[in-house]
Amino acid sequence: MDTFGLTVVEWSRAQFALTAMYHWIFVPLTLGTSFIVAIMMTIYVKTGKEIWKNITKFWMTLFGINFAIGVATGIILEFEFGTNWSNYSWFVGDIFGAPLAIEGIMAFFMESTFIEILFFGWGRVSKKFHLLSAWLVAIGSNLSALWILVANAWMQNPVGTVFNPDTARNEMTNFWDVLFSPTAVNKFLHTISSAYVLSAIFVIGVSAWFLLKNRRIVFAKKSMLIGAVFGLISAFYMFATGDESARRVFNDQPMKFAAMEGLYDGEKNAPLVVIGLMKKVPTPENPKMNEFAFKIEIPNMLSYMAALDPNAFVPGVRDLVHGSEEHGIVSYYERIRMGKLAIKALSDYKLAKEIASEHEAQKHLSVFNQNYKYFGYGYYNDPHHLIPNVPLVFYSFHIMVGLGTHFLILFIVVLFFLFKRDIVKARWLNYVSLLTIPLAYIASQAGWMVAEFGRQPWVVQDLMPTLSAVSNIESKSVIVTFVMFAIVFTVLLIAEIKIMLSQIVKESKVEED
Repeated sequence: MDTFGLTVVEWSRAQFALTAMYHWIFVPLTLGTSFIVAIMMTIYVKTGKEIWKNITKFWMTLFGINFAIGVATGIILEFEFGTNWSNYSWFVGDIFGAPLAIEGIMAFFMESTFIEILFFGWGRVSKKFHLLSAWLVAIGSNLSALWILVANAWMQNPVGTVFNPDTARNEMTNFWDVLFSPTAVNKFLHTISSAYVLSAIFVIGVSAWFLLKNRRIVFAKKSMLIGAVFGLISAFYMFATGDESARRVFNDQPMKFAAMEGLYDGEKNAPLVVIGLMKKVPTPENPKMNEFAFKIEIPNMLSYMAALDPNAFVPGVRDLVHGSEEHGIVSYYERIRMGKLAIKALSDYKLAKEIASEHEAQKHLSVFNQNYKYFGYGYYNDPHHLIPNVPLVFYSFHIMVGLGTHFLILFIVVLFFLFKRDIVKARWLNYVSLLTIPLAYIASQAGWMVAEFGRQPWVVQDLMPTLSAVSNIESKSVIVTFVMFAIVFTVLLIAEIKIMLSQIVKESKVEED
């Protein structure tokens, strides 16, 4: 039943998106600043200089504020798998539950144990053990992200599992295949490197504010130096892993790849759209039209990015929907037919088992296994419902890449002014650095929009669509919690910003050592 024009599936998706996007406001800053704090403390322990102790304590305070609120939003996110997505939890619980359990038992307990020593260990434990605690908090925080990202990567590219037709559940066959799948490894490395870039920008931007106020100059310049070096290394790594991520998407999720570039008609020597303005989106009723009002392209670059071959064929949206024998692409029409065969065969198999007809059961099981690869397509009749929101994915992808390039240039320019010019006098650069903080969050959210909106309508790629994953609940119940979470998360975000700003202002009033 629709409520306010949205179904329970759409309300559940909206609620999960709300929770995930709020949670991701806090997570990347935690991942990056934990290592930045550990680096700063290492310099303090090595040099014994009091200014590095003050620098460490300040950034550690901001880290702690962000960490506490991030935990609150993360807990709610995991509960939603049971409340809103119970069918999904049943279908993949044996796989999805394992990394989440490890995240809670190992990583979260590790970081929560040593974070107490990190904050309250000053003067109570030795400097070396205190430093070890700082690094263990950083490692624990990032290990926590690892297991969450492994779970997410499996949804994007399900491997190391087998479907049990008797229980209608996916069961893990090889834990290491799940953990070390190319998709999981790349997703983890690209995500944490982007988080490090965001954290570096945060440190640079806050330090720039001190310079604009002409306060804590030495404090700010040293902090900015750590942020810029950390950010520059992370940015290069982010682009390298992003390049590999594009090839993983091309191989595992070609529809998402086509949406990222707004590519409707596949081609060899495909150009990469650097900047483009989409005019309108083709529809089944009007499939032939110019998708772009204007665009700037790099010849052959998309083919090279996809397959390391400038002559490679890159399929577009229409190629995937209608198929191509020449390029070995199974059409979505055919996938829907095979998916329906799999669904019917599973139903017939269960019926045969109930009446103890083993021969019939095995016959239906054979049909099921032959078509299981496209099981999820059987829930649809119109293949055009399997196309994600192309403009949303296209713009999110290009915003992410464009801002990422800006961040890389910013780190280089900041380091140049720190070593070759007077960065205090470069007020324009400090204003740019300060204003780049919100841009880093926009880029971070855009990256996740590409990842999650680009794979729609799948909750598990090719196997389970979102419409079959949702719990059997009233949409009104979801609306109540949606509104409640929106209010609570907004209050938490405002509280964090106010507390952080008060700490920054307080630090600016301290006299320079």
